Amino acid sequence: MWLKTIRLFRIFQLEFFRSFLRLFRCLVVQLVVRLAVIASLMLGVVACDNPPPSGPLKLGTNIWPGYEPLYLARSLGEYKDAVNLIEYSSSSQTIRALRNGLIDAAALTLDEALILLEQQQSLQVIFVTDVSNGADALLARPRIESLEDIRGETVGVENTALGAYMISRALETAGVERSAIGIKSLEIQEHEEAYMKGLVDVIVTFDPVRTKLLKSGAVELFSSTQLPGEIVDVIVVRKERALALAENIATLKNGWYQALDYIETNPEEAYKTLSSRVGLPVSDVIDSYKKLTLPSRKENADLLNFNRKSNLLVTTKKLADGMFKNKLLKTHLDPALLFSGDVVYDDPSQ
Repeated sequence: MWLKTIRLFRIFQLEFFRSFLRLFRCLVVQLVVRLAVIASLMLGVVACDNPPPSGPLKLGTNIWPGYEPLYLARSLGEYKDAVNLIEYSSSSQTIRALRNGLIDAAALTLDEALILLEQQQSLQVIFVTDVSNGADALLARPRIESLEDIRGETVGVENTALGAYMISRALETAGVERSAIGIKSLEIQEHEEAYMKGLVDVIVTFDPVRTKLLKSGAVELFSSTQLPGEIVDVIVVRKERALALAENIATLKNGWYQALDYIETNPEEAYKTLSSRVGLPVSDVIDSYKKLTLPSRKENADLLNFNRKSNLLVTTKKLADGMFKNKLLKTHLDPALLFSGDVVYDDPSQ
């Protein structure tokens, strides 16, 4: 009897110990899980305060002399792993890539940036690449002697904000109704062939195609020289990427200005490099750049200093009003949204 009691007691001890171990293991597992959750939340907070590096800045462009200093900077070794230049065949493709989040930044005309702003795209201008003073134009067959004579003609134009803006301003200048012409939508890579094959007799285009068509006998009826300060090209970045890519953006800007300096100090070598990319003889490339203003770092700082009367915000407001008047914008926008965000502009006093 006594031995049986001792045996039962030992069995009870053993079961109690096993139950205790199971309970202890459960408590330890719960504690570890809770600590892991707390740690992940703390890491999340730190990550929000200090965005981790996220690879190179992906910048989309299309062929246009005003954007080519970017590629000159790359050839000079300025960008290396910090900036990845992605070349598209047209600005339409660049815009689609930006909308779809395939790229972080894009080279666009200011009117294209305003269209994207109206479409709820959150963008900030980084800097101005160029102002067109004749490099964008409306060309026609020699038989069409004046802008007023394009009535009844089919006009080839890229289906972008810039194309729509150029044709609207040209028609406004000539006093021609939009209904008086036909419109044929053409990507920029189709412009030269469409004109040469007689698919259109009038075309809104830009360099290098503009120079090629003029050499083939086309005549210029209208150009950005008649729209002083209105055709402005800029680099924009998606606002949600600007902070994480701050160092890359600084490298982008520095490389750009190094390229501009190189054009000034080594014009022969610089224009050879630019010529090979745009597919024009060096002499034609030089002529193209005479129709562009490429703002220096100091000039860019002045343009982006909104305490000055002749700043880019003033120009952008006028442009937005003109686009609304010509029904290229459906609403009155606040253009200041394009200049607010995490990108820090240079101090013009420096």
